[in-house]
Amino acid sequence: MSTRVQMRKGLASAPAPLETDAPPPQPEDYAEFLRAMLPQQTKAVASHRFGAERVWIKKAGPRHGMMRYRLQAAISAILRLDLAPVPNPGGEAALVIEARRLYQLGLAGLRVPAVLAQQPDGLMISDLGESGRPAVVLQERLDQAAAAGPASLLAVWNDGLAAIALVHARDAYLSQAFDRNLVQCPDGTIGYIDFEDDPGETLSLAECQARDWLSYLHSTAMLVDAASPHAAAAHWHRTLADASDEVRERLAVAARRMRWLRHLPSGRRWGRDTQRVRAVASLMARWYSS
Repeated sequence: MSTRVQMRKGLASAPAPLETDAPPPQPEDYAEFLRAMLPQQTKAVASHRFGAERVWIKKAGPRHGMMRYRLQAAISAILRLDLAPVPNPGGEAALVIEARRLYQLGLAGLRVPAVLAQQPDGLMISDLGESGRPAVVLQERLDQAAAAGPASLLAVWNDGLAAIALVHARDAYLSQAFDRNLVQCPDGTIGYIDFEDDPGETLSLAECQARDWLSYLHSTAMLVDAASPHAAAAHWHRTLADASDEVRERLAVAARRMRWLRHLPSGRRWGRDTQRVRAVASLMARWYSS
């Protein structure tokens, strides 16, 4: 569930659940199912049918080396960005972090998958769909809305802003607040997925929350910049009005530091990441011009 391909083939296209009159499963049933399925699963993340339920199993992979995070942090420092990477340890440690974070966010009343079973090398969590209706990745909703026009795009984009603001209002933060990690549940509520790292282990709450806003903007800026950047500014500032002074100040500082990045080349041959950074810098320059 942590990549675009997996999400588009997963939550966004979930098949209808099986019909059954069997009693609801017990915790030991989930644990046994995880023990049985984990050795058979070849992918890091895969969905499974468990009776009438759709569940997800995450399998521990190799631990991640720290070199790439040090490199990303160095690049972020050189560019003076407030979007420094947070180490994801991978392996069994990442599953422990994810289970803990899902539990914490669930206690805060936020819509996240439930941890159904856990063992050192595997984690089984619930699906955010219900009664045969799948949850839809916000990334997919944004793509569809963009085709319908600026007004539709901004309406969906604002749903993402509101979902992140709700997390922050509970004195919490996400891990990677990209559009691919926000999903609209069948009842309309936005849910949150993918928590294999914990920014709070290395950053303050304000830094974590500012990072959430920049992450969401990074994943959506190209669509917004191409559609209606001026109208989007009103949504952005209205939502951020409820953020703490420290979070707002961090975003204003980030906008000043990133201004020169709007002059990065726009050609596709420079890569999509360059285009995304350029779009973020362009939007922030407009929104924080004063």
